Amino acid sequence: MKITQIDCHKVIVPMRPGTVNSPRWGNPGFDEVPKFIIKVHTDEGVHGVGETYRGVTQEAVDAGITSLIGTDALAINLSDLPIPHNGAYDALEIALFDLVGKAVGWPVHKLLGGAHRDRVLTDYWCGRKTPEDIARTAKEGWDRGFKGIKMKCALEDPMVERVQAIAEVAPEMRITVDPNCRFYRPAAALELAREMESYNIEVFEDPTPKEDLEWYVFMRREMKIPLALHLSSPDAVIAAVQKDCVDCFNFGGGMVQFVKMAFIAEAAGKPIWHGSGVDLGILDMAYVHACAAAKACTMASDIIGNFFREDDLIINPIQFEDGYAIVPQTPGLGVELDEDAVQKYTVD
Repeated sequence: MKITQIDCHKVIVPMRPGTVNSPRWGNPGFDEVPKFIIKVHTDEGVHGVGETYRGVTQEAVDAGITSLIGTDALAINLSDLPIPHNGAYDALEIALFDLVGKAVGWPVHKLLGGAHRDRVLTDYWCGRKTPEDIARTAKEGWDRGFKGIKMKCALEDPMVERVQAIAEVAPEMRITVDPNCRFYRPAAALELAREMESYNIEVFEDPTPKEDLEWYVFMRREMKIPLALHLSSPDAVIAAVQKDCVDCFNFGGGMVQFVKMAFIAEAAGKPIWHGSGVDLGILDMAYVHACAAAKACTMASDIIGNFFREDDLIINPIQFEDGYAIVPQTPGLGVELDEDAVQKYTVD
């Protein structure tokens, strides 16, 4: 089954108004960064689709495409693709898993080793919002069946007021606090954690810069709220496990690498979840399959792009029930590319 052609579309799909930040914090701008939608064709008519992360270059995509043209898709080692390990690698990995899954009649999670669950726990999400706005967002998520919310933030934000506002509209809602290292120093993170201990805070993710794991060792010892690191490489996971500096992990990266890192976390007795970049439908569904195949993935993952983007670029959206994303059992990813939507959002 030879790969004969790979289509590539550069797209920008904006966020729906008001879904990220309150006006006080302005437009985050990440939705203005292009992505690439990839479609791999074969001489037997089977195809697979993929999606890059934000900010991947055209040169990286072209290098991956050039490496795959003429290759036998069924002879490729899916755990180590014969292409450059650049920003486009994960998108081409998704497309090839989708293609091979369709060819052999297996869902992607089976190609990743098999599913440990048929639904993946998922949290709602928001950016930096005023207490009034975050209360509306939390209520919206709770009414949609989500039992947790992840919020972006910084030390200078009205943090306690935000979690209090969430507690008032959804008292049982779990809260993941993710400042992207913008609590700056352990002392500031610890002081804020003490102020928030009485609320339903599930985890502090990346409160301070991640270069010094001794900071995390110290914070974990002094903090009652569980602590997490967002990591994307096995080496980083091993270093954190050796230090025993966190209670759980948020993992990113490609599907194969995610499952590999999940094995490390499982051996260390650490639960995990899957992060995201508030992505489109193809990447979000790839996350669903990877989470299904990772036994340690018992925490709520960030698979919520279809609620916040104008379009997810797939025909049928990911199905959610009571805060869980349903894992497809059909061959491949279980998504169909919306060609008209791709054309609508394609940019030069």
